[in-house]
Amino acid sequence: MKLNTFGYVLRQGLKNIWRNKMFSIASIATMAACIFLFGVFFSLVTNFQHVVKGVEQDVAVTVFFDDGLPQDKIDKIGMAIAGRDEVQSYTYVSPEDAWEQYKAEYFQGNEEAAAGFDKDNPLANSANYQIYIKNIEEQSTLVSYLESLDGVSKVQQSESVANTLTDLNRLISVVSGVIILILICVAIFLISNTVRIGIAVRREEIGIMKIIGATNFFVRAPFIVEGILIGLIGSVIPLGVLYYGYGKIVMYIGAKFQFLDNIIQFLPEGTIFRILIPIGLILGLGIGYIGSRITVRRHINV
Repeated sequence: MKLNTFGYVLRQGLKNIWRNKMFSIASIATMAACIFLFGVFFSLVTNFQHVVKGVEQDVAVTVFFDDGLPQDKIDKIGMAIAGRDEVQSYTYVSPEDAWEQYKAEYFQGNEEAAAGFDKDNPLANSANYQIYIKNIEEQSTLVSYLESLDGVSKVQQSESVANTLTDLNRLISVVSGVIILILICVAIFLISNTVRIGIAVRREEIGIMKIIGATNFFVRAPFIVEGILIGLIGSVIPLGVLYYGYGKIVMYIGAKFQFLDNIIQFLPEGTIFRILIPIGLILGLGIGYIGSRITVRRHINV
């Protein structure tokens, strides 16, 4: 495309926006609402998944063995655990380690009472493997496998925690996806209407351009550019607001609800917006292009 042609197309696109100010503003506002809500849900879902990952690291599956199981059999079970794709890490807890942990938790300040059990470990049959998994949704698969191993007497899992986190994650993803999809459809509809009005206003001019032999591109391009510009403006504004507001909200929550610091660690702006900004811009430009393209193909035949 020649530079002067590009300049003409861009100027005409801007003129179209100015001619239809009210519809353009409505389209930009709807687009901004769409991108804003997308950004809000993206931030929520991303932070929630971050929290889930943190919880997953603390949720362990515990494998206990049959009484009297020899150490070589226990080691063999450990090798089987190490070979599973679901496993992030695992730790062997010997009866001695289990007793030391129990004393630290329940006999603190009463070491003399605990000393009476040192020669006769009451947890002699409590050796186990503590297993940490990569994805909490894979817990049930891993547990089924572990329960099938010879020498395993019991597998202890946090089933309720896993189910709750998985269900919440899916619910937030589905709800946010449905709302964003509805807003995208509304934005495409409004942009299409805005471009259609611009075509109606310039109907006579378009007719003259057809008579003198203007190409498809030359006639249609300004309206495509109009839709793209509406999409661009409608995405830049909310992304700027979100970038400014995210840090402020995180700081406010941290100051107002200090007890949450040990429970929830919010992701920094850089982590969120290095993904959100490109996606938001592409989404805005794409919606603008699709909305204008649909209308142009329907109402302009050169």
